[in-house]
Amino acid sequence: MKKQFLEIGKIVSTHGIRGEVRVQPWCDSGEFLTEFDTLYFHQGKEPIKIETARVHKNVVVMKIKGIEDMNAAQAQRNKILYLNRDDVELEENCYFIQDLIGLTVIDANQGDMVYGKIVDVTQTGANDVYHIEDEFGKVTLIPAIPQVIIQTDIEQGIMKITPLEGLFDLAEEIRDKPDEN
Repeated sequence: MKKQFLEIGKIVSTHGIRGEVRVQPWCDSGEFLTEFDTLYFHQGKEPIKIETARVHKNVVVMKIKGIEDMNAAQAQRNKILYLNRDDVELEENCYFIQDLIGLTVIDANQGDMVYGKIVDVTQTGANDVYHIEDEFGKVTLIPAIPQVIIQTDIEQGIMKITPLEGLFDLAEEIRDKPDEN
């Protein structure tokens, strides 16, 4: 079940004396966070209007309607900001990290070969890295590149991959095992 409201950042401090806050973005870029007129507090229960937002170094400086001075801004510190997924149109083959967590990862060629579940995603800049945990608790990192990720089906809860050579020891053993037919 997809969450309707997704964490997008955290207010980490104030900025200046006019009620602006500094937000640590939890998305691909700070620019993405500046695109919203409405964000939310309290898992989506409290809408807030964004008057201005701009990227400043590695944070987003944001002016929230009704926050007029440094004291009011300070009271917002450590609050999590949420977006409504209906306010975002993702490009094809782009997904929210929260939707990827928990997907079952299977072999694209041998559908009965289950590698595990996605338990985390690391954003490296060049490409994301998916953390796949098998039934024994072993975590394998796979690059989120087209040569590896063949299909992602959020609705079915699966991701089909073709692992790079040597990525999964078990996959190598099966490939190298002579056909017994």
